[in-house]
Amino acid sequence: MPEFDLAIRGGTVVTASDTVRADIGVCGGRIVAVAEGIADAARVIDASGLLVLPGGIDSHVHIAQDPGPGIVMADDFASATRAAAAGGNTCVMPFAVQPRGGSLRQAVDAYRAKAEGQCHVDVAIHMIISDPSEAVLGQELPALVADGYTSFKVFMTYDDLVLNDRQLLDVFHVARRQGARVMVHAEGYDAIRYLSDRLERAGETKPYGHALSRPEVVEREAAHRAISHAELIDLPIVIVHVSGREATEQIAWAQARGLKIRAETCPQYLTLTAEHMKGLGLDDPMAGAKYVCSPPPRDQESQEAVWSGIRRGIFDVVSSDHSPFRYDDPQGKLNPRGKTSFRWIPNGIPGVETRLPVFFSEGVSKGRISLNQFAALTATNHAKLYGLYPRKGSIAPGFDADLTLWDPNRRETIRQETLHHGSDYTPWEGFDVTGWPVMTIAGGQVIAEDGKVLSAPGRGRVLDRAVDPAERRDV
Repeated sequence: MPEFDLAIRGGTVVTASDTVRADIGVCGGRIVAVAEGIADAARVIDASGLLVLPGGIDSHVHIAQDPGPGIVMADDFASATRAAAAGGNTCVMPFAVQPRGGSLRQAVDAYRAKAEGQCHVDVAIHMIISDPSEAVLGQELPALVADGYTSFKVFMTYDDLVLNDRQLLDVFHVARRQGARVMVHAEGYDAIRYLSDRLERAGETKPYGHALSRPEVVEREAAHRAISHAELIDLPIVIVHVSGREATEQIAWAQARGLKIRAETCPQYLTLTAEHMKGLGLDDPMAGAKYVCSPPPRDQESQEAVWSGIRRGIFDVVSSDHSPFRYDDPQGKLNPRGKTSFRWIPNGIPGVETRLPVFFSEGVSKGRISLNQFAALTATNHAKLYGLYPRKGSIAPGFDADLTLWDPNRRETIRQETLHHGSDYTPWEGFDVTGWPVMTIAGGQVIAEDGKVLSAPGRGRVLDRAVDPAERRDV
């Protein structure tokens, strides 16, 4: 009987700390050996000339959420995780959203039921808290954290999600006591409403108005406020989807003072600009809606500021913030209200399948970051931040056999026609990349190869996580 279920031979193994030529032996879905030579295996994969990376972990995706009346999200769990697998990912982390006035527990249970039996890759669920009532703070949230839902997101904007300062402090207090990880969407609600009203009165209603309604100062102010609240409670937080120089400076300032502030950015803030929301000269006056997301992409100076922050270690993770809607659809970007004003265009763009190729090409292939930084920013740090390490996020005995075989020299052009998500477009249409995932292995099974997804829905599991006892503190 073979010693290993699977051997991956001849590749260059890349982790956050090391780059070595080694073989990998897999049994029962776990890595059991990383050695100079693995011989006796039931199946052998030749990885000569390829990089072997930890399977991508995308810790910020939106799947199968209810965006509101008349709007439908383009991806369910099957389509989103299919796209994730094709793009070199082996785990994604979406959000169960508490409705205003509703039960957080019921929202989480219903969302998990949607995911069970539908996923190609493993899933770990965050929560979104929109209504921190006494029952939520005193009962539901502590119980859910104990049950393995150890992270949640709060919003400083959006009518149906925004928390005021007192609510943020109350939520932070519970998170500190329970050891939960808090993600913060930092944009100032009142400033956005003020600017949006003024723009509409001035007739600025097309998609580019979205960028004008959310300038960098709106993100900077909210980031500083979130940092101040976190300092007051002595709570580690993650400021998500940081878009430019000003918020990056706030985070760097906090980190220099020893505050426990972590940061995330996304490929859209490294490659797109607000000019895309003008439609880039296309005849379709609504084409810019394809790029509407929050915060909006900025300009090339902001891109370089975020790249500088990545190189300096200010950012811990690069996620996609995948939030897919169809463009040519009355229940998507071109809904009737969206045609009247930018404020009604659904916020979000598809990106779970393109995150790794775009970031590798712009980062590693162009010499901005090392291979080890790429592994950290796309897998290892996600696992460490959100309670999946040492099960996931690296390549060593005992870890899940979640691996991506990568051709660093392969050149491809991103096209909607070859992607697997539920949206009808990609913001990176025609974008040339160098470096491409040629095989995705999850739990020791080949689930995608050369752009074809081989797994069936239900292969992926919904994972529970445990709180690090060191994160729990009395307050």
